[in-house]
Amino acid sequence: MALSLPSPPITKLPPFISLSQLSSPSPASNSFPLFNRTPIRPPTWSLPILSKSNFSSSSSPSSMSSGSDASSTDDCRRDSEAGDLGVSDFDDHDTLAHQLPLNIPDTWHVLGLGQAMVDFSGMVDDEFLNRLGLEKGTRKVVNHEERGRVLRALDGCSYKAAAGGSLSNTLVALARLGAQPIGGPSLNVAMAGSVGSDPLGGFYRSKLQRANVNFLSAPVKDGTTGTVIVLTTPDAQRTMLAYQGTSSRVNYDSCLASLMSKTSILVVEGYLFEFPDTIKTIAMACEEARKCGALVAITASDVSCIERHYDDFWDIMGNYSDIIFANSDEARTLCHFSLKESPISATRYLSHFVPFVSVTDGPRGSYVGVKGESVYIPPNPCMAVDTCGAGDAYASGILYGLSRGVSDSRSIGTLASKVASVVVAQQGTRWSDVGSDQISGF
Repeated sequence: MALSLPSPPITKLPPFISLSQLSSPSPASNSFPLFNRTPIRPPTWSLPILSKSNFSSSSSPSSMSSGSDASSTDDCRRDSEAGDLGVSDFDDHDTLAHQLPLNIPDTWHVLGLGQAMVDFSGMVDDEFLNRLGLEKGTRKVVNHEERGRVLRALDGCSYKAAAGGSLSNTLVALARLGAQPIGGPSLNVAMAGSVGSDPLGGFYRSKLQRANVNFLSAPVKDGTTGTVIVLTTPDAQRTMLAYQGTSSRVNYDSCLASLMSKTSILVVEGYLFEFPDTIKTIAMACEEARKCGALVAITASDVSCIERHYDDFWDIMGNYSDIIFANSDEARTLCHFSLKESPISATRYLSHFVPFVSVTDGPRGSYVGVKGESVYIPPNPCMAVDTCGAGDAYASGILYGLSRGVSDSRSIGTLASKVASVVVAQQGTRWSDVGSDQISGF
């Protein structure tokens, strides 16, 4: 019986790409092997509804959840001081908010476009939450005044601050991998987004720069950098307060437009689809990137975000995307599949629309889909300590493999699985350290 599925609302599809074509250099950087394809789009056409038999489940173990977490648990533990934001100890980063690093590269192997938010995470008790009128275990968006009230209440407490976000986790991991001489010249990794001209904006830029990820967007004058406050109680429940600030609006300005011709892979964070004005920026950036010969990758990011902006996701994926990163739930949501459908079915389905599909499914493994076929990647054996950030690390492995010219899907997936296993074997969403011995073992 045919599976009743709505046809994805797309008008154009990018040409399918064979992974054997990975040996040709990208016009953005002659030393950086990428997909070899002419940046043109075929004429308008529709894809018919495909029957369930086309995407039958495999006997392979189904499904490594992305494990990505938008909140980062990087270093920089410090005590907060007085002030409206409770972050006066970040003043030493203020000047960095108004300048780009010196001697930045002319071209970028990977450029990420995403939400730039500083994460604050601290341990509190139930009384703290009750005093502020916060419901334990919930997630809510707060305004500037409420954010200040919570941070002032944390005054004197010990907390962690980090340049947070799923995409930044991926870029930091990729930069660590690419900094090693094992696979060739160092990879140039950068991020664009929106931060304010406040001390937190300088802190965000500084933390990424220390990790060899250049933040290229100029600060928004008089803007306030977005934050996520994560309050964890002794019972391990997390209460999250998000202040979007400038992160909710990323403009397609001359600076961002000029980067498209200097980039080999553009990675767009799915969380940006939450903001209508930013969706226009995504479309313009992706179109220009494709015209310039760059690959375009999309991270699915979140099931509820996909559900709210399903048409927008498919419009960008169908018109511009070469790579999609998703976990099994996100992949099924993109396909309108029920939970009983296997991840391999979703991977195969998506690979009819997007040339390279990466689907993770937690401890059960992952899948790489190309041209309607899916390859199962078993998980790399490890002692799991913290699975948050596993999906972000896996994506960095995919990007690293493509950047180094790995020529088949199974090898790329296996490499990504090994990279993810390094992160889950430690505490936190990012590598505390990675050496050439580990990379050579990939």
